[in-house]
Amino acid sequence: MARAQWIVAALTVTLICTGVGLLRGSQGAESTTAGTADALPSRALGLSGHRRLVRGLEHSGAHGPDTGPRGVSAAPLRASRPLRLRIPSLGVDLPLARGPQNAEGVAGWDPEGPVPGSAGTAVVSGDGLPLAELRRGRTIEIPRADHRTAVFTVERISPGVVGGSADRPGRARLRLISGETTVLARLTGPLRTR
Repeated sequence: MARAQWIVAALTVTLICTGVGLLRGSQGAESTTAGTADALPSRALGLSGHRRLVRGLEHSGAHGPDTGPRGVSAAPLRASRPLRLRIPSLGVDLPLARGPQNAEGVAGWDPEGPVPGSAGTAVVSGDGLPLAELRRGRTIEIPRADHRTAVFTVERISPGVVGGSADRPGRARLRLISGETTVLARLTGPLRTR
Protein backbone atom coordinates (compact mmCIF):
# COMPACT_ATOMS: atom_id res chain seq x y z
CA MET A 1 0.00 0.00 0.00
CA ALA A 2 2.90 2.34 0.68
CA ARG A 3 4.03 1.95 -2.93
CA ALA A 4 0.59 2.97 -4.28
CA GLN A 5 0.58 6.06 -2.04
CA TRP A 6 4.05 7.00 -3.25
CA ILE A 7 2.90 6.77 -6.93
CA VAL A 8 -0.19 8.90 -6.21
CA ALA A 9 1.95 11.51 -4.44
CA ALA A 10 4.46 11.60 -7.33
CA LEU A 11 1.68 12.03 -9.91
CA THR A 12 0.08 14.78 -7.81
CA VAL A 13 3.36 16.70 -7.55
CA THR A 14 3.94 16.29 -11.31
CA LEU A 15 0.46 17.61 -12.15
CA ILE A 16 0.82 20.56 -9.79
CA CYS A 17 4.21 21.50 -11.26
CA THR A 18 2.85 21.22 -14.81
CA GLY A 19 -0.14 23.40 -13.92
CA VAL A 20 2.06 26.06 -12.32
CA GLY A 21 4.35 26.04 -15.38
CA LEU A 22 1.39 26.49 -17.71
CA LEU A 23 0.02 29.35 -15.63
CA ARG A 24 3.37 31.15 -15.58
CA GLY A 25 3.73 30.74 -19.33
CA SER A 26 0.32 32.23 -19.99
CA GLN A 27 0.70 35.27 -17.73
CA GLY A 28 0.97 38.46 -19.78
CA ALA A 29 0.15 36.62 -22.98
CA GLU A 30 -1.57 38.59 -25.71
CA SER A 31 -5.29 38.13 -25.98
CA THR A 32 -6.10 36.22 -29.10
CA THR A 33 -8.42 37.49 -31.77
CA ALA A 34 -9.25 35.74 -34.99
CA GLY A 35 -7.26 37.15 -37.86
CA THR A 36 -4.41 36.62 -40.27
CA ALA A 37 -1.95 35.87 -37.49
CA ASP A 38 -4.05 32.99 -36.15
CA ALA A 39 -3.96 31.28 -39.53
CA LEU A 40 -0.19 30.87 -39.25
CA PRO A 41 1.15 27.58 -37.87
CA SER A 42 3.94 29.33 -35.95
CA ARG A 43 1.93 29.47 -32.72
CA ALA A 44 1.47 25.70 -32.74
CA LEU A 45 5.16 25.26 -33.54
CA GLY A 46 6.18 27.46 -30.62
CA LEU A 47 7.70 30.23 -32.74
CA SER A 48 7.57 33.69 -31.21
CA GLY A 49 7.05 37.08 -32.82
CA HIS A 50 4.84 35.94 -35.69
CA ARG A 51 2.00 38.27 -34.71
CA ARG A 52 4.34 41.27 -34.71
CA LEU A 53 5.69 40.26 -38.12
CA VAL A 54 2.20 39.86 -39.63
CA ARG A 55 1.05 43.20 -38.17
CA GLY A 56 4.15 44.89 -39.55
CA LEU A 57 3.51 43.50 -43.01
CA GLU A 58 -0.15 44.54 -42.92
CA HIS A 59 0.71 48.11 -41.88
CA SER A 60 3.56 48.49 -44.37
CA GLY A 61 1.34 47.94 -47.37
CA ALA A 62 3.20 44.79 -48.31
CA HIS A 63 0.31 42.60 -47.19
CA GLY A 64 -3.42 43.05 -47.18
CA PRO A 65 -6.32 43.72 -49.52
CA ASP A 66 -6.60 46.37 -52.22
CA THR A 67 -2.92 47.14 -52.57
CA GLY A 68 -2.51 45.91 -56.12
CA PRO A 69 -0.30 43.20 -57.55
CA ARG A 70 2.82 42.60 -55.52
CA GLY A 71 4.28 39.51 -57.12
CA VAL A 72 7.65 39.35 -58.76
CA SER A 73 8.47 41.89 -61.41
CA ALA A 74 7.03 41.17 -64.85
CA ALA A 75 9.20 40.76 -67.91
CA PRO A 76 9.68 44.02 -69.83
CA LEU A 77 7.40 44.71 -72.77
CA ARG A 78 8.45 45.64 -76.29
CA ALA A 79 8.64 49.37 -76.91
CA SER A 80 5.30 50.91 -77.84
CA ARG A 81 4.02 54.50 -77.67
CA PRO A 82 2.41 55.28 -74.30
CA LEU A 83 -1.03 56.87 -74.55
CA ARG A 84 -2.27 57.72 -71.05
CA LEU A 85 -1.26 57.91 -67.40
CA ARG A 86 -3.76 56.39 -64.97
CA ILE A 87 -3.49 56.24 -61.19
CA PRO A 88 -6.76 54.56 -60.11
CA SER A 89 -6.34 55.21 -56.35
CA LEU A 90 -5.99 58.96 -57.00
CA GLY A 91 -8.59 59.24 -59.78
CA VAL A 92 -5.90 60.41 -62.25
CA ASP A 93 -6.44 59.74 -65.97
CA LEU A 94 -4.38 62.00 -68.27
CA PRO A 95 -3.13 61.92 -71.84
CA LEU A 96 0.57 61.08 -72.02
CA ALA A 97 2.64 62.97 -74.60
CA ARG A 98 6.25 62.72 -75.74
CA GLY A 99 8.62 65.17 -74.04
CA PRO A 100 8.18 67.45 -71.02
CA GLN A 101 4.76 69.04 -70.63
CA ASN A 102 4.10 72.39 -68.99
CA ALA A 103 0.32 72.37 -69.23
CA GLU A 104 -1.77 70.99 -66.39
CA GLY A 105 -3.93 68.05 -67.43
CA VAL A 106 -1.22 66.47 -69.62
CA ALA A 107 1.67 64.23 -68.55
CA GLY A 108 4.88 63.78 -70.50
CA TRP A 109 7.47 61.04 -70.79
CA ASP A 110 11.17 61.54 -71.42
CA PRO A 111 11.97 60.33 -74.97
CA GLU A 112 15.70 60.16 -74.09
CA GLY A 113 14.99 57.17 -71.82
CA PRO A 114 13.08 53.94 -72.32
CA VAL A 115 9.39 53.83 -73.15
CA PRO A 116 7.22 53.03 -70.07
CA GLY A 117 6.98 49.24 -69.79
CA SER A 118 10.18 48.43 -71.69
CA ALA A 119 13.49 47.54 -70.02
CA GLY A 120 15.07 50.31 -67.95
CA THR A 121 13.65 53.20 -65.95
CA ALA A 122 11.13 55.35 -67.83
CA VAL A 123 10.60 58.90 -66.58
CA VAL A 124 7.12 60.45 -66.63
CA SER A 125 6.25 63.88 -65.26
CA GLY A 126 3.13 65.96 -64.82
CA ASP A 127 2.15 69.16 -63.05
CA GLY A 128 -0.34 69.13 -60.20
CA LEU A 129 -0.43 65.37 -59.57
CA PRO A 130 -1.15 64.58 -55.88
CA LEU A 131 1.66 62.00 -55.68
CA ALA A 132 2.24 62.57 -51.95
CA GLU A 133 -1.15 60.88 -51.37
CA LEU A 134 -0.02 57.71 -53.15
CA ARG A 135 0.90 54.67 -51.03
CA ARG A 136 3.18 51.68 -51.49
CA GLY A 137 1.51 48.79 -53.25
CA ARG A 138 -0.88 50.97 -55.28
CA THR A 139 -0.81 50.73 -59.06
CA ILE A 140 0.00 53.08 -61.90
CA GLU A 141 -1.32 52.12 -65.35
CA ILE A 142 0.00 53.24 -68.72
CA PRO A 143 -2.17 52.18 -71.69
CA ARG A 144 -0.05 51.85 -74.84
CA ALA A 145 -0.52 51.83 -78.62
CA ASP A 146 0.07 48.04 -78.75
CA HIS A 147 -3.25 47.48 -76.93
CA ARG A 148 -1.51 46.55 -73.70
CA THR A 149 -1.50 48.42 -70.43
CA ALA A 150 1.76 48.46 -68.49
CA VAL A 151 0.86 48.06 -64.80
CA PHE A 152 3.42 49.35 -62.30
CA THR A 153 3.33 48.81 -58.54
CA VAL A 154 4.53 51.66 -56.32
CA GLU A 155 7.61 50.81 -54.26
CA ARG A 156 8.64 54.19 -52.87
CA ILE A 157 7.35 57.77 -52.57
CA SER A 158 10.06 60.38 -51.98
CA PRO A 159 9.52 64.00 -50.96
CA GLY A 160 12.00 65.45 -53.42
CA VAL A 161 13.19 64.84 -56.95
CA VAL A 162 15.14 61.59 -57.00
CA GLY A 163 17.83 61.18 -59.63
CA GLY A 164 19.02 57.93 -61.13
CA SER A 165 18.18 54.63 -59.49
CA ALA A 166 20.09 51.39 -59.32
CA ASP A 167 18.50 49.57 -62.25
CA ARG A 168 18.55 45.83 -62.37
CA PRO A 169 19.33 44.70 -65.89
CA GLY A 170 16.28 43.46 -67.75
CA ARG A 171 13.75 45.09 -65.38
CA ALA A 172 11.13 47.67 -66.32
CA ARG A 173 10.69 50.51 -63.83
CA LEU A 174 8.93 53.87 -63.70
CA ARG A 175 9.96 57.16 -62.11
CA LEU A 176 6.93 59.46 -61.85
CA ILE A 177 7.63 63.10 -60.92
CA SER A 178 5.30 65.95 -60.01
CA GLY A 179 6.55 69.09 -58.30
CA GLU A 180 8.86 67.99 -55.49
CA THR A 181 7.54 64.42 -55.18
CA THR A 182 8.97 61.38 -56.93
CA VAL A 183 7.39 57.92 -57.09
CA LEU A 184 9.41 54.83 -57.97
CA ALA A 185 7.52 51.78 -59.26
CA ARG A 186 8.24 48.47 -60.96
CA LEU A 187 6.40 46.70 -63.78
CA THR A 188 4.28 43.93 -62.29
CA GLY A 189 2.22 42.97 -65.28
CA PRO A 190 0.67 43.90 -68.58
CA LEU A 191 -3.08 44.04 -69.12
CA ARG A 192 -4.63 43.38 -72.52
CA THR A 193 -6.78 46.29 -73.73
CA ARG A 194 -8.91 46.79 -76.83
